[in-house]
Amino acid sequence: MLGDDGAGDEEPLFRPYAVTGGRSEPRYHLAVETLVSSMSIPDDEMALLTPEQETIVMLCRSFRSVAEISALLKVPLGVARVLVADMADENLVRLHQPLLSQGHPDLNMLERVLSGLRRL
Repeated sequence: MLGDDGAGDEEPLFRPYAVTGGRSEPRYHLAVETLVSSMSIPDDEMALLTPEQETIVMLCRSFRSVAEISALLKVPLGVARVLVADMADENLVRLHQPLLSQGHPDLNMLERVLSGLRRL
């Protein structure tokens, strides 16, 4: 959908909440750094997936974070969290939650983040 003057970025023809059935919160907490990997899905079952689910399965053939999925799908983070949580419940993807319960930050990850920020 183009702006009034016919120029500008294309906007989706649907509201993000339509993709999640109106839900804005996932069934359980997903950190933005939670890694997601897709399961091996037969072709006949791939045909039954929504376009968003199919894209997530394809993206997550290599590990992707929830934040990356959100950015690559061009949907709000909340929508990506709901979609990924639903797919995990359906055994379409695996979640690899960060070990935050140990109470100690992962210094290696923090150094990588800091290095990435410095490169910006």
